[in-house]
Amino acid sequence: MDTAGTSGVFARGFDEIGRTVQVGFAGGRVISVSFPAEPPGDADADHDLLDRIDAYLSGERDEFAEVALGLTVPTDQREVLEALRSVPYGEEVSVSRLARLGGFDPDDPDDLETVTAALNDNPIPVLLPDHRVSGGPYATPGDVRSALRRVEGL
Repeated sequence: MDTAGTSGVFARGFDEIGRTVQVGFAGGRVISVSFPAEPPGDADADHDLLDRIDAYLSGERDEFAEVALGLTVPTDQREVLEALRSVPYGEEVSVSRLARLGGFDPDDPDDLETVTAALNDNPIPVLLPDHRVSGGPYATPGDVRSALRRVEGL
């Protein structure tokens, strides 16, 4: 999937989650994923990534590992989100396990706050799969999170 130079907003409704998936691109990198009730009027529904999300929601295994991301978050939160991206399809981790994967101490309250803040503020759910974390918090809305977990058998 070549997204070089892609910028703009792409969105499509998906029956499997009862919502729209809206993806923001800048300079060929995904910078946001959100789940509005309806696609914005100015969003294009035709994009390879939306096709892949459609296949994923229909049960096709996809970890979206090679999709370029443009994360604009603090460095410590970036470390958490990069660790989150490494959690395989169909597997789940606890918040403490994610903390360890990101190089944080789950027994340190400041480190745990960094991890939970990163999860809560995750700008790119699905591609940064917070639905694979048990015990959240989550940026993915609850109904969408439940659907994504069903897709992956969690």
